[in-house]
Amino acid sequence: MALILASSSPFRKELLNKLGLAFSTHSPDVDESRKAEETPEQLVYRLAQDKAREVAKSHPGLIIASDQVATLQNGLGVDDQVLGKPHTHENAVKQLTQCSGNTVTFMTSLCLLNTNSGNIQTIVETYKVTFKSLKPEQIKSYLKKEQPYNCAGSFKSEGLGISLFSSLEGKDPNTLIGLPLIQLIKLLENEGIDILSSAL
Repeated sequence: MALILASSSPFRKELLNKLGLAFSTHSPDVDESRKAEETPEQLVYRLAQDKAREVAKSHPGLIIASDQVATLQNGLGVDDQVLGKPHTHENAVKQLTQCSGNTVTFMTSLCLLNTNSGNIQTIVETYKVTFKSLKPEQIKSYLKKEQPYNCAGSFKSEGLGISLFSSLEGKDPNTLIGLPLIQLIKLLENEGIDILSSAL
């Protein structure tokens, strides 16, 4: 059965390559807007399923879809602030200034859809990143060197972004980059695929 990654992300593609499985990639066209009263966890859970179902319309097989959102704990007892992709230098400076000395929680969803059986498995995994207290010149220097303007939270943890952190907390570091591989292996096993002893 064909394995399909419902994403155009080079980071997710690189992560999936670690498993040594043949797969193709197809980018789904879905509305990623957050609905009213939708929590960040509910948002990424829904979007992973939406992406998988969209790709399933034209590509039969085992479809892997994922979505990620970063939230900044505000400590005020109200909804945490959702951090999107900054897109501009100014927005990235603002995000990293807000993150300085604080903890950001990444929620990464994972969906595996079998188009033959209709079986769909979906999970959401969290990963916490605590930032060091950053000086304005450190933030500007980092952004100039790595330009992470298409990354939620304004950093690349697989690169120089690691220098921004004081601690990391989570089960699988791949989750932070965008694809929880340990959980994906479990979902594939539920579909009868043992990464260590079988091939698609």
